[in-house]
Parts: sequence; C-alpha cells; structure tokens
Amino acid sequence: MEPVLADLEAALGHRFAKPELLVCALTHRSLVNQQLQDGADGQNVLATDNERLEFLGDAVLGLVIGEALFLGHPEWQEGELTRVRAQLVSRQHMAGVAAAITLGDYVRLSRGEDRSGLRRKSTVLSNTMEAVIGALFLDGGLEPVRAFARCYVMADTVEKLAEQLRSGAALGNYKSALQERLQAEGAGAPVYRVKNESGPDHRKRFLVEVRLKPGDGEPGKPLARGSGTTKKHAEQDAARKALARLTGAATATIDEPAESDQEEETE
Repeated sequence: MEPVLADLEAALGHRFAKPELLVCALTHRSLVNQQLQDGADGQNVLATDNERLEFLGDAVLGLVIGEALFLGHPEWQEGELTRVRAQLVSRQHMAGVAAAITLGDYVRLSRGEDRSGLRRKSTVLSNTMEAVIGALFLDGGLEPVRAFARCYVMADTVEKLAEQLRSGAALGNYKSALQERLQAEGAGAPVYRVKNESGPDHRKRFLVEVRLKPGDGEPGKPLARGSGTTKKHAEQDAARKALARLTGAATATIDEPAESDQEEETE
C-alpha cells in the first residue's frame, strides 16, 4: 500500500490544489518505462517522470536560498554567500532533507528498482526533493518554497556553516582553508604524506600527516595527522585537525601529532 500523500503534504506544509503535480514529482523514470514495457494503455501510462520538475526545483531552490542568505547575512561577501549556498543545495544536504521528511517512502519506482533499494539512494532522494520543490512552486508560488526551505533546508545548518566560516574552514574543504591560513600568516605551505595503510583492498584505511613545507635541509614542522578510507579523506581530516590546533594555538601545541594520531598509526 502506498503511503498517504496527505502525510507528505503535512510535512511539506502545503496542501496541493493540483495533487497531480506532487504525484509527478514523486515519479521516477523507471516506473514510466515499466508501464510502457508492460503494455499499459495510454490512459494508465504516467504522462511524465519528475525530471523536468527536478530542473525547475533546482533553480527555484537556488533562488530562495540565495535570497535568504543575502537578506539574512549582509556582512557576507559574494564568495561567502556562494559557498554557503553551494553547501545548502548540495546533493548530500538535500538527501538529508529528503530523509528528514521520509520522502523515500513516497517515491514511485518500478518493481525492479524498488527491490534494489533505489528509493534509499542519496541521488534519488536529492533529485526527488528538488522535483517536489518544483511542484511546490508551480502549485503555490515562492512562499511555500520559502517556508519549507526555512524549516528544513536552512534550519540551524546556516549557523553551523557560518561558524565554519568564522573559524577559517572552507566549508568542508579543509585543505584549502589550511593553505590559505598558513599563507596569510607567512608560515609556508602544507605538504601531505601517507604514514600508514591498513586493511584489505576493499576496506583500506590511510593515515596521513600534514607538515609545513620544509626548507632546504629541514624536516618540516608536523601539524597533525588524519585518517580516512581514501587518501583524499585522510588529507582533509589531517587539515581539519591542523586548523583546529592553529585556531586554538593559545591552549594547544601543534609541534607534535596528538596521542590519538600516534595510536592510530599502530593499529
């Protein structure tokens, strides 16, 4: 039995005058293809999937988020506004928003894709969420989209991102933030070196150390160590820890890696 759409409308904060828009927004192309392959007559074949609504929703969401950030943070320059908006409309974040309203339960999929677990995939969740936002806009204009964005897309996330900006983090790109900070302080450039690899090939774990780029004949000053399932993730983790220690330099030393980093290398 399909979930009752009225429950989804309640989560969205909007009662659709044209519920067919919401049905379309929830319809994955696999269901349309399945109906065509099953030989359904023209009246039972869904007119369209949600991809056009996804296109519209992406544009509308960018507008609403951009407007809210512009009005709510007059102290931010273009670069800061752009980075925060990019985080808020990212696939990962929108998939989280979709999960918060259990949108996956309502996605209309083919039988095969449903059995495969596609409704829980982040790409499907984020794309469907954008399509639903497109449907919200067509049915009610910008105001229901603004209300939904304030409640779910922005919520307390904007303040968390603002705190990252204040701390010098490049909103998840800690390597760039660390390099910018060190260069601004005239301390040199960071370099990354893999210290250890562990685990089987399909579950590798990397330990990476970040140091200040050494001068001629100098070993380079260690800043921090980080770990991750890929070298890139481990480098980002190391950069994040280095930034944290530099930010709190008055109470923490950065001369040697922390004990937790040293222990991780021996695991």
